[in-house]
Amino acid sequence: MSRIGKKPIPVPDKVDVKIDGHNIVVKGPKGELRHTVHPAITVKQEDGTLLVERPSDQREHRALHGLTRALVANMVTGVSEGFQKTLKIEGVGYTSEMRGSDLVMKLGYSHEIVVRPPDGITFVVEDRGMTVHVQGIDKQVVGQVASNIRELRPPEPYLGKGVRYSDERIRRKAGKAGKA
Repeated sequence: MSRIGKKPIPVPDKVDVKIDGHNIVVKGPKGELRHTVHPAITVKQEDGTLLVERPSDQREHRALHGLTRALVANMVTGVSEGFQKTLKIEGVGYTSEMRGSDLVMKLGYSHEIVVRPPDGITFVVEDRGMTVHVQGIDKQVVGQVASNIRELRPPEPYLGKGVRYSDERIRRKAGKAGKA
């Protein structure tokens, strides 16, 4: 039995879940998310919790069981609390700022890079433009937008300059050996 799949999902009081066949709609104070569940998997709502069940112990059903439970749990967490990824910018002259809802970054190129947030995503810039928070209700979209921003200037191992996640550790390399 899947350890993740069999765990019930607690639904907070401020979150409303509607199950219509294989379509799930989760509404909360931060917004609304929709998901279509695989036809083999069933989701039931019982007294303040959601239960995900599978029809058999086939390999595909076991995989879908845990996946579906994780996706539905992320939907409930997203509409009630939201998700956030934090990026750190390191390097001389590297900075970021907000212009309206757009994020404008200076990352050592000859031009500024403008990042427009997709629907449901907001940026917050702190620490004089050296910290960027990507916030939203959909965990997958938050992670993808943060990854796209990091790809603009990935951290390099010699000086450590670039855009990195706040919890990411960069393995530093020694430069050239000096003449003795």
